[in-house]
Amino acid sequence: MTIKQFSALCGCNPQTLRYYDHVDLLKPAKVDEWSGYRFYDEEQALTFVKIKNLQKAGFSIEEIRELLDKDDRVIYEAFEAKIAEEERRLREIKEIQLSYQTESMQMKSKIEEIKESVLGAMERYDAAAEFGVTNEEYRGIIGRIDSVMTASESWIDTNDLGQLVDMFNVTASFKTDDMTVAEADEEDDEMPDRSAVLNDPNYSVVYEKHGFEHVKDFIGEFAQLEEGAEYLLYFLRTGSKAERIPFMNVMLNVLLDKNPGKKLNLNCDVGASDDGRNHFWLLKKR
Repeated sequence: MTIKQFSALCGCNPQTLRYYDHVDLLKPAKVDEWSGYRFYDEEQALTFVKIKNLQKAGFSIEEIRELLDKDDRVIYEAFEAKIAEEERRLREIKEIQLSYQTESMQMKSKIEEIKESVLGAMERYDAAAEFGVTNEEYRGIIGRIDSVMTASESWIDTNDLGQLVDMFNVTASFKTDDMTVAEADEEDDEMPDRSAVLNDPNYSVVYEKHGFEHVKDFIGEFAQLEEGAEYLLYFLRTGSKAERIPFMNVMLNVLLDKNPGKKLNLNCDVGASDDGRNHFWLLKKR
């Protein structure tokens, strides 16, 4: 039978038979060496039925190939195993469906806890002493951070990550997990080693300051940043760890305010000083 006749017998199109030939599932009984025409035996229609049904049941090409020379008993057992696998997967999906709402509510609660913790620390922080910002400027910074965190709650409902990206044209990371700011104060430092940061071949130090009391005393020396560049602000400071999150937030926001309209990628790491002095390095990605 020609491929056209055989495809009519099987109720498929010739392209399906060419595909089965290509993946070594159903080879023609004969291929004319001059014309390249494929010819099939009528008995091969039974093999086609086996392939089609196994494929519809979700068996992979490799699995089908292994079953082709097996008898009906083995194939029925394979179907039973596939049914059991699909039933297990269906139960798993139903369990996920039931837990989805609960986990969403738990995540919203965690975000609210983090939000309250961060904003509470911001309220207690003396930004004027460290950065010289006015009370009005500081309220604006707190409001900006509040709006980003509120957007993160909305993202859980809308799954629109763009909301978070558009709210702030800067990236900053700090470890929160399930910790409150007070708990973070009791955690061991997870800061990278100073030499590892300063000798990172991907970054170069473009500014540094040591032994300072407050950032406001020297921020004007490095505040103008390059459009589109990626920076790391690396501090080793004296004082409480609980101040690090508000310190990082204010530091990044002050730099944004000093570079209006610029798209910046800023990261800030703050660790504990081991010599009783404050240290700062501004690193730029090469």
